Order: sequence, then C-alpha cells, then structure tokens
Amino acid sequence: MTYRVRISRGAQADLERLFGFLVEHDLATAMRAREAIEMGYGLLREFPFACRAASSENPFLRELLVPFGNAGYVILFDIEGGTTVTMAAVRHQREDDYR
Repeated sequence: MTYRVRISRGAQADLERLFGFLVEHDLATAMRAREAIEMGYGLLREFPFACRAASSENPFLRELLVPFGNAGYVILFDIEGGTTVTMAAVRHQREDDYR
C-alpha cells in the first residue's frame, strides 16, 4: 500500500526556516539537505510503520530520522486512516524538541 504524504502548515514553516538558514550560508548545502528530506518522503509513502514510535500512547505518531552530514533531521509525522501520512514538524537533530 502506498500512503499519501501531506505536509502540515507547521511542517512547511519548519522546512522553509531550515532551508532559509542554510541558504544564508551555502546554497549547495541547502539544496542537498532539501533533497535528503525529500528522499525521506519515499520511505513515508511506502513504509511509515518502519519509523520509530514517538509516543507510547499513540502508535501512529512516529519519527523519521533523515541523515545529513554529521547530524540530520527528524520528521514528526502521524499515520492517519491507513491512507495518509501527515508531517507535523521538522527539526534539525541539534535543535530543541518539537513545540
């Protein structure tokens, strides 16, 4: 089964913020980071349950680790109704936890 990946407004704002930060320093790195995150979408489409659980109370709330450089990114997402994966937030691994 293939899931549809939806990006929440909050996750979109996170992606724009992260990309904007990198663009200020190095456009090529920003483009590679964006590509790495987009490659993660493929895993979410095909195997969202392969990602680690983010909550002991909600088995559908999960995190995808996206390696990039010495750290990477963490995508918080929710598996909804067996057909949709909604990205709720995106953080660099060295940032504070989700809001």
